[in-house]
Amino acid sequence: MRDSDVPVKTNEGRDEIEHRTRKLPPMLRSILLIVDGERSARHLRELAVSLHGPADALEQLEGMGLIASSAAVAASLAAQAPLRAAAASAPADAGASPSAQRYRALYSLMSEAVRDHLGLRGYFLQLKIERCSNSDELAAVLPELSAALAKVRKDEVAAQIEAQFAAGA
Repeated sequence: MRDSDVPVKTNEGRDEIEHRTRKLPPMLRSILLIVDGERSARHLRELAVSLHGPADALEQLEGMGLIASSAAVAASLAAQAPLRAAAASAPADAGASPSAQRYRALYSLMSEAVRDHLGLRGYFLQLKIERCSNSDELAAVLPELSAALAKVRKDEVAAQIEAQFAAGA
């Protein structure tokens, strides 16, 4: 993977985060958790080194099919464009229950807040968010997220997230 590539989790990678079926070594799992589709491979390698991870962690995860270069994903999606065009007329969450839709919205909201405002300081909080399987469990983590945001003087962000949470996102 080139330094300029932006790795993203594959479906298998997201499944591994949720179910831990592969029993990854803790360091590889930690690095998988910080792959967010926004940081370059170079930046992730620097973070891996700061976490005392293996130098080839991204290559290991890519070899296992848990992450892929966003360029490779884009090429794959372009090849599937005719199939997606037919499915585009239906909303993405049309078949999902309202509680599943709420969970996805809240999970995204909380994860983005950690990524955008806490960075690496929010690593353990992100782990807690990843372990949540429903919106009630996310609600239990919300006070901790608000406190962490307040520590970095992001009170307005915390208030906005709490308001969206209360409104059902």
